[in-house]
Amino acid sequence: MSQWLAEQSLGKPPMVYEIELRERMVRVEEELRNQRELIQYIIEQMDKRFEQVDKRFEQVDKRFEQFDQRFMALTKRMDRLLIWSFGTTVTVGGLIVAILKLT
Repeated sequence: MSQWLAEQSLGKPPMVYEIELRERMVRVEEELRNQRELIQYIIEQMDKRFEQVDKRFEQVDKRFEQFDQRFMALTKRMDRLLIWSFGTTVTVGGLIVAILKLT
């Protein structure tokens, strides 16, 4: 194949063409190494960013837990209020009926 490539290079001797190919391969390998390093850097930066986002989600989860606890406390208070108001209504109604029967 190198013979054919040399023939296609318009008369360059095979050794010169082979040296050029080697130089190109070295440049390509260097560029690939640089690309690999750049990709690794980008991946590291993305990992850091994902960690920051995870921390924010944890904070949001904590806030939702606090709201959930507040709503549970509010629900308990409303339940007690309903029980007391129902008990008071039944007691007052019973007293009214008893007073009306006695008079």
